[in-house]
Formats: sequence, C-alpha cells, structure tokens
Amino acid sequence: MLAMLGVVSWRLFDIAWRRHTWYAQTAQAQANGVSNVLVRGNISLTDAGGGQHVVATNRTFPMLMVNASKFDASTTDATAATIAGILGLEAKDVAALLRSVTSGSKAISRKLTDAQATALKAANIRGVSIGYETDRSYPAGSLAADVVGFLGYGRDGRQGQYGIESSYEKELSGRARSGGGGWHAFAQLGRLIGRTEEKEQEQDDRPVDVELTLDANIQAYAQTVLDGVLKKYDAASGVLLVQEPMTGRILAMADSPSFDPNRYGSFPVGTFLNGALLPFEPGSSVKPFTMAMGIDLGKITPSTVFDDQGPMLIDGYTIKNFNEQSFGRVTMTKVLEKSINTGVMWVETQIGNDAFLNYAVNMGFGQRTGIDLPGEASGDISNLYSGRRINYLTASFGQGITVTPLQLIGGYSAIANGGKLLRPYVVAATVDELGKRTETKPEIIGTPFTAKTAAQLRAMLTSVVDNGFDKARIPRYDVAGKTGTAQIASPTGGYLEKQYNHSFVGFAPASDPKFVILIKMEKPQGITFAADSLSPAFKDMALFLLNYFNVPPTR
Repeated sequence: MLAMLGVVSWRLFDIAWRRHTWYAQTAQAQANGVSNVLVRGNISLTDAGGGQHVVATNRTFPMLMVNASKFDASTTDATAATIAGILGLEAKDVAALLRSVTSGSKAISRKLTDAQATALKAANIRGVSIGYETDRSYPAGSLAADVVGFLGYGRDGRQGQYGIESSYEKELSGRARSGGGGWHAFAQLGRLIGRTEEKEQEQDDRPVDVELTLDANIQAYAQTVLDGVLKKYDAASGVLLVQEPMTGRILAMADSPSFDPNRYGSFPVGTFLNGALLPFEPGSSVKPFTMAMGIDLGKITPSTVFDDQGPMLIDGYTIKNFNEQSFGRVTMTKVLEKSINTGVMWVETQIGNDAFLNYAVNMGFGQRTGIDLPGEASGDISNLYSGRRINYLTASFGQGITVTPLQLIGGYSAIANGGKLLRPYVVAATVDELGKRTETKPEIIGTPFTAKTAAQLRAMLTSVVDNGFDKARIPRYDVAGKTGTAQIASPTGGYLEKQYNHSFVGFAPASDPKFVILIKMEKPQGITFAADSLSPAFKDMALFLLNYFNVPPTR
C-alpha cells in the first residue's frame, strides 16, 4: 500500500511540477493546432534602465502543407505558379516540391509570414493548407548573433549551435538537472508505469531563461561603429568589445562578418565563429604590458631614459622602428607615445627572459580566459619556451606571439582597475520559471601587477592619447589608449606583404575607468597604421559611452 501510494504520489508530482512546462506547452499546442512542441528558455539583453530585450525565444510559425490524397496533380503547374507568386520563389522549384508529395501530408515551406499565410488561405487551393509549428525565433536578427548562436541540429536532434544556445544548451532546454541519484531512480520508476517514450523523456525538467550582460543599446551602436570602419577601409573582418573593467562583464561583443540566426543556413559556416575568441598577432598594443613588467620589477620608471640609435641587429635579425628612424634620448612614456620598438626591446633586456615569460603567463596569455562561450582559443606564446633571445625581444612589441581580443581587453582592464585580472563573462543571470535568479559573480583570476604599477601605466597611456593620437582625444575627458599595427603571418612562413591587423585598446575616464574598448580590424585597404584608421572609431564609441552612462567631465 505504501509503495503504491509512493508511486502515485511521484507520478502526480512529476506531472504537476517537474514536467509542468512540457504538459502546459503540449496542451496549448493542441488547442492552437500546432503540430509540435518546443520547450526552450528565452535569451535576452538588458539596457541601462533595466529593460529586457529578448533576442531568442519560441514562436508559432505558419507552414505550407500539401495533402497528396486531396491534391489534384493535374493542376500542379498552375498551383505552383500561384504559390511561387505569393512566396517569391521559382515556379519550377515549387512544382518539384508538389510532385514530391506522393502520399500522406507534407510541409513544403516553413516559417511563412502572416501575410503569406493569409494569401495562401485566400487562394483556396484544394489539397493545400496552412499548418502551424513552433520554432526558435530571433526577433533582433543579427544583433549579438555571434554571442547568441542559433538552434540547429546535433546528434540528438534539435540542439543549440554556437554561442549561448550551445554553451547553455542544458539550461535552455530544461535538461540541466535531469538524471542522477534518487531523482533518476524515480524517473526510471515513472517510465515503468507508463512513461515509455524516449522522445517524451527528453524534456524532464524546467527550462530557464538566460539574461546576458550585453547592453542592447551599446551592442547596437558597437555593431554600427564596427561596420562603418570596416566598410570605410574595405577590411576583411573586425571585432569591437566593450568591457566593464571592475567586474569583467562584457557590455558589447560585435563581430563582423556576422549572420542572421533566423536564416543561418544562408550564411557561410565561417561567419558563425566569434572573432573575439580567435587569436591574432597584436603588435604594439602589447607594449604597455612590457612596460608594466619593467615598472613592477623596479627596473624602470615612466621617466627612465633610453637612447634610441635606430635599427638593432639581434642574432642576425635587423629590428627597426615603424618609421625606420631613430628617436634619440627618450623617456619610457615617450617610448609608448612614439611606439618605439627598440625602446620596448631594451625594457625586455632589463626584465630578463624568465621574468618576461612569468609575467606573460600571469597575464593569461597562452591560456583560455574561461568565458562562458564555446570555441575560445588560448592564443600562442610557445615561442617564449624556445629559449631564443630574438623571440623574447619581438614578443615585447607583440610580434611572434598571438592573443585573442578577449585576452587583450582583459589585460587593459587590469591596468584600468588596479592590477586585477578578471574572468570575462556574458551571462548575467539565469532565471527559472518561479523567478529564482542565479547571478554570475565577478571572479578575480590573477593579479599580474600591483595597483601602483597600474596607476603609472594609466598615466602613461593617457599621455599616449594626449600627445600621440589626436583623433582619439575627447575634450574635457582624460582618455588612455594604445594602438597596434601588426603584419599578418603567412601560412608558409614569414609575413604577408602589406597585410596588417590594426587594433586600438583604451579606456575612459583614465582616472576612474567606466569602460574599456577594443577595436580590431583585419586587412584594411589603403591605410597602414591603426593610429590613423581606428582612432576616430574609438573616439566615436567612447563618446557614446560617456554620454550613455552620464559620466561627468574629468578636466
């Protein structure tokens, strides 16, 4: 009696509570004539006012159905012409689809618009009808598409692909807590008393909604700025990141070329990859970290003088400055302002190879950041394990090593926040059906240099913008930043001729940073230096953020 009571009680609990969503959605689908059930959580962005902007949800779509037993095959060509006119397709393609329905009922076109469905109903074609099914919808189109991903197909059927749809597949689908322990035992018992269909068993928990750290307004503006600069210089690709330096939250992650997740099948697979997670040679944007190492070790100060005599011959390699000239006696601050390769190499010799490698590792280079997105690369600093002197010297100014944009902006955030390396994240919280929020907490994963060192670097980088990049200056605000122009490595060895990666990383206000911006552009045409190509785009993005967050002037 107790055993039977336990079985019945479990079954009631399972139906009314644990599988409530699945049964509720099924009932609604049956009432509305929908042929399938999609139980999946929403994904949303936020904004400064606390608003929610849904970028991935479930929606009922009309679909065009053909019933072979009712359809008059003699009217195929005429019917195809009518349908093609409404759907904007080729009549011969529609005719081929109609002829393929030889038995039963089959959907020949999915995700129709409401207007198309209404027009097809009005056509009143015998054997042709409108059915309904639920599917994933992305109301914002390509906004943050590389972060969101899409619902595609995997080994187990419908499954999230790329982005949050993939990395939070279990949470979004409601399978995050299924199986294991006593729950699994009760589930097995439930199947013995009637739940025998494996397909039904797939949905055995409640899905959760995922709220992202991305601000919808910042994300939209970042994509506009990025698309504008890429178009201007006919560049192959680009990335624009905005990070909150005190927490590690990603406020914007724009990547181009991108795609529309509503029509992902129409785009090349390469557009699904998130450029923020892929490695590149950064060039001079790494120089501030070499300076940070020297200052942290007490080997240099911002006012330490270096006598630049021009190109240097190192182990048979000639290392030049960007203009192939010498700058004479300059301070370390001036080395950053003028982006002097030889000066940074001299700093590396003061640091020493072992210490340089240790700092690079502590900065997180050559390691994944652990961001909550799939497909992150680790970058490559394996050259520094070779023991070759030339590899350390070139790495000091960002050549011969690779980092990801995410690693690079994280390093600048450490300069901005006082020396703390934070794990970046794009998921602010998950919310279950009862409204319970599970928030992501900021996590410090390292302290590569001291707060005193970071403060000196902030002052040096402010001087870089004040005295070096006039196109990035913002009146009445102190702005810090550094550009990078790096040759692109050839797959066959050496470097491609006149092919560059441009980058600009900076933050504002430099005295109390509210945000860090990274812009990276691959293979711009007709321009050589990032200081000329990206400074205006950085200024544009920074001005938007200062106004958006109502940051008062600092000068």
